[in-house]
Amino acid sequence: MMWDTLSFAGTAWNADVRMLSDLKDVLYDQKWFEQTRDMPVYYMYRGLYKNEEDKKLMDANHLRYDITVIPPLMLGEEYVKTAGHCHPLIDGQTSSYTELYQVLEGEAQYLLQKAEDGVAEDVVLVHAKAGDILIIPPNYGHVTINNSNDVLKMSNWVSSSFTSIYEPVRCLRGAAYYFLEGGIIKNPNYKTISELREIERSNPELVGLINGDDMYQLIEHPMELDFLNNPEEHIEIFENAYVKPSN
Repeated sequence: MMWDTLSFAGTAWNADVRMLSDLKDVLYDQKWFEQTRDMPVYYMYRGLYKNEEDKKLMDANHLRYDITVIPPLMLGEEYVKTAGHCHPLIDGQTSSYTELYQVLEGEAQYLLQKAEDGVAEDVVLVHAKAGDILIIPPNYGHVTINNSNDVLKMSNWVSSSFTSIYEPVRCLRGAAYYFLEGGIIKNPNYKTISELREIERSNPELVGLINGDDMYQLIEHPMELDFLNNPEEHIEIFENAYVKPSN
């Protein structure tokens, strides 16, 4: 199936295509990469909206709704993944911008990491299936992996006030862990990596939804998404699910 365009609310949206060459610096299997022709890996459709009223609400509240499609694929020994990125700090705060994901089709492995200068002090894995929601907490970078045989289609709400930062993940040649066909291994380019801990996907009630709701409808109540631009005013959303246990 071709994914150059996506039909959303009766409109065809063009994809921003992430090519294999775009992922070169974060791939585990460099030997495979050098022997493989460039090809599309996954597809991003940014700034979607159903009608002009929704778009005005998005613009007024500095919000953006995207959809990403990741077909099943092996990148040599490694399962297909996104490039991985971090969010910048909000001006005058110690917290970064956050993000909200929902799996629409298929299954996803979300790898979240709190890392700086090659030290990954907390690394979290969340397995999510269709309908599940995941809140990315402040100051965590993240990578999405599709290690299934099915197409992964996911949506996200994010602030429109910033641009994602890819360099911290790129300079360490990927996230703290690689998801290989033979298992999950640590990335040797990090100085220190905490043990991988698994948590449940986020409770949709935290953002005013119930299980099975399509989170696009949050645009009807944009203050439910205020935490994307002002996380320090909504710390209760993050503190229970993501706080690293004290030693």
